Amino acid sequence: MTPTDPTTRRIPVRGLTLNIAESGPADGPLTLLLHGFPETWWAWRHQIGPLAAAGLRVVAPDQRGYGQSSRPEGIPAYHLDRLAEDVTGLADALGYDRFRLVGHDWGGLVAWWVASRHPDRVERVAILNAPHPDVFGAYARRHPSQVLRSFYVGLFQLPGLPEALLRAGDCAALRRALTRSSRPGAFSPHDLDLYAAAWRRPGAITAMLNWYRALRLPREAAPGPIRLPALVLWGERDTALERDLAAESLRLCTDGAVRYFPAATHWLQHEEPQAVNEALIGFLTAGSAGPAPDQA
Repeated sequence: MTPTDPTTRRIPVRGLTLNIAESGPADGPLTLLLHGFPETWWAWRHQIGPLAAAGLRVVAPDQRGYGQSSRPEGIPAYHLDRLAEDVTGLADALGYDRFRLVGHDWGGLVAWWVASRHPDRVERVAILNAPHPDVFGAYARRHPSQVLRSFYVGLFQLPGLPEALLRAGDCAALRRALTRSSRPGAFSPHDLDLYAAAWRRPGAITAMLNWYRALRLPREAAPGPIRLPALVLWGERDTALERDLAAESLRLCTDGAVRYFPAATHWLQHEEPQAVNEALIGFLTAGSAGPAPDQA
């Protein structure tokens, strides 16, 4: 075990309990890493050590409904506002007023939303393959190809059936979803077994699906552009999200930059860990997002 290997514990956050993995100096800048569907904090296994070694206090939670964190019942419990409040609540529980934020997939949507709704709390935000929540709907209406890529979101709205499909065969569909949409070797058998153990927890798959089901709940648009430094890292071979969503999201930022990874899929941090770590460390420990967005 090295000094930057994470330790895990459970911490009370605004009436819930969140399981967190943490590493890095106690006096380092708090940096929260938010995973997406269908992962847990283990999604950041390649990033936690290097970011901690760079002097950041790294905390990666199992977000609500996932892993060993609480699974409140009902779709409204997974409204985007509630998910964002978990992030600010976690920072409060850790004793920090301000923090740096990194999110992938659904964790990226939450990170965008925290930066939009609570800009006084976030010092800088990095997003991996996730659109700003206010961008996706309008983009999909203009681009039928994106609607086709997102067909599963409609399937997930059905009651009961998605749970049965995803539980079958020791969660075989979820295992296949990860391995077939990623480069070979991105997920080892050990990784998949760890995730399957989390998916088998009582109520876990329903809670995970409720993140998608809560998308149909009304919410207010973001109050204005994101003025804090923002960095978007995007794997271009993403089978679920089109490349142009990155540039569309950056239109809502006044200090933003994007870096594309032509050979990477949606699972960017698994496939290009060294390059992702270098980009994150450079951004999280610097003073601005860098050059203007790359629209090429």
